[in-house]
Amino acid sequence: MTAAPGATDGDADDQPFGPAVARFDDAVDRALDRLRGNPVADRVFYGLSEAANFSVLWYGLAVARAVVSPRYRRDVVRLAVCVGVESLVVNQGIKRLFGRNRPDRTDHVDPHRLRSPQTSSFPSGHASSAVFAATLLTDGDRGRRWLWYGIAALVATSRPYVRIHHASDVVGGVVVGRVLGLLARRIWPR
Repeated sequence: MTAAPGATDGDADDQPFGPAVARFDDAVDRALDRLRGNPVADRVFYGLSEAANFSVLWYGLAVARAVVSPRYRRDVVRLAVCVGVESLVVNQGIKRLFGRNRPDRTDHVDPHRLRSPQTSSFPSGHASSAVFAATLLTDGDRGRRWLWYGIAALVATSRPYVRIHHASDVVGGVVVGRVLGLLARRIWPR
């Protein structure tokens, strides 16, 4: 379903998954409104959203982990290659199947001038790559599972927080990232 250029939240093209999903998106948006404007929350979520652009955050974390613990050095190449492939699959493949508009940001003041992607809003590429990377990072590092998935959850939450994605885009991204991550672990075992 291709959304009309310039459509806003209330347009039918912007609700391709039906009224129940639209209500879910609205409920999450209202909940996030309670946090928005808090200086600490703004710094965390805008910072993570920006840091995760082009998966830079995940590459950096993989390198840092390998520096601290040399047993993870080979994992850096695996993560870099796999995240690159995941990004192509999601951004040039799956997103092209959907034409969902991003949330209307016309009345939103963006204190950090985030990059506004031109691709379809569904699924969230940030959420997908976050869960995908966490799935690979926990392979062989189960003791820090809480850390990798915790960072992934914060990155995923940052996208509706900064109004670049609907909450349902993030849910879709999480599912896609997990499925692709498990597939990558099977194709390229640690």
